[in-house]
Amino acid sequence: MRRSHVTTVSLLAALALAACTNAKDVLEPSAITPPPTSTQSMAPGGTAATTLAPATGAPVTSAPAASAASAAVLTKTRLQIAPIVGASVEAATPLTAELQTRAKQRGITLAGSADQTATHVLKGYFSAISEGKDTTVIYVWDVYDPSGNRLHRINGQMKAPSVNGGDSWKAVAPATMQAIADQTIDQFASWLGGGAG
Repeated sequence: MRRSHVTTVSLLAALALAACTNAKDVLEPSAITPPPTSTQSMAPGGTAATTLAPATGAPVTSAPAASAASAAVLTKTRLQIAPIVGASVEAATPLTAELQTRAKQRGITLAGSADQTATHVLKGYFSAISEGKDTTVIYVWDVYDPSGNRLHRINGQMKAPSVNGGDSWKAVAPATMQAIADQTIDQFASWLGGGAG
């Protein structure tokens, strides 16, 4: 019964976050500066290997070429992170720092808040629920194009041991927020690599 109650509360919190339009408790990630643009090569010699399938004679593109195409999509992406709703500044600080680090690792350039060249905007809504010795962080990220059309949604929740009692956000360890950032950028990159534009 208690697990059912936690699941119900989690789902209600996620729905509330998805509908959230209040700008109160918003963190402007202006501390994030765009990392320098990096270049990636496709393969040795700059070409993709193509072979013919033995049975049909149809061209078969090798995996390095497919991953090179995904890498090309990622390097053209300029991701702007909108103000984060719901999380405290203390909880959002390791989140935004890790978003920047992971994006750079994946070859994604972050655009500043005043940058007009962003190809995608990421808006995050967060909630934390503490129960007993655990705290669950519920997150919803909406991916928008520069015109404000929602293209994709990334959501989930992460349960971790509480590090402090009292306020739910004070109970969230920085490592929990960093893990959410890693998952978010990885899911964003996977979605982009799947042919999204």
